[in-house]
Amino acid sequence: MSDWHNTSADRETALARARGYPYPLPSDSYTWESGVVGAFDPDARSGRTPVLAVGSNQAPDQLTRKFGREGNSPIPVQRCHVRDFDVVYAAHIARYGSVPAMLQASPGTEVSLFATWLNDEQLAIMNHTELDSAHYHFGLLEDVVVTLDDGSVMNELHAYIGRRGHLLRDGAPVALSTITARDRQYTAKDSTAMLTDLHAAFSDTPLAHAGDVDDFIMRMIEDHDYREACVDAVSVDAVAFGYPYKVIAG
Repeated sequence: MSDWHNTSADRETALARARGYPYPLPSDSYTWESGVVGAFDPDARSGRTPVLAVGSNQAPDQLTRKFGREGNSPIPVQRCHVRDFDVVYAAHIARYGSVPAMLQASPGTEVSLFATWLNDEQLAIMNHTELDSAHYHFGLLEDVVVTLDDGSVMNELHAYIGRRGHLLRDGAPVALSTITARDRQYTAKDSTAMLTDLHAAFSDTPLAHAGDVDDFIMRMIEDHDYREACVDAVSVDAVAFGYPYKVIAG
């Protein structure tokens, strides 16, 4: 177990990353290449696998963390709208202190997301970043309605599916307020509010942390055992993904 008392100069950077999830998202389709955002080229999708991005994988900053800034081939990232689904907080905590997102069935809701069009090498890298933690399956969704921003419709799409399900607050899922959705059924919060809520929820449990919310976040980042205990706590009553899918990996 590591010492959770952070004394490094990058504490504020770590807190900003935890609180800022899922990070700034462009409003329109774009192309990511070696950390640079450019215009979307629909012809660049040829031969690639479309993978629905539901959390930070939509964001240029996160793609840069995963793929780097040097010598990377472009990734077309296309705006889409997914019918009868929403994005909610998953029942686990990332090593960088955020409560990550997962897709969840939500009849009547239409959520605005992005599809990343990945070549084989990029898909292998993305699978490595998503599946090594054992929090997600890589699966295929079938019989869905995904409308791309050019008006075309896809009825199947790959996605990373939360294995533990979503956490519950007051008996209900919590949607990410930073993800736009129409006819949303659930209460929505941003990451700061979600982390503040967890800090308060643990106050009368063995996981209570005497420090403020920032200290609580830093402890989850730096103390692996404490973070895993928090994951166990939030997943006790987690609700599984509510739509059938084919597991491809993970």
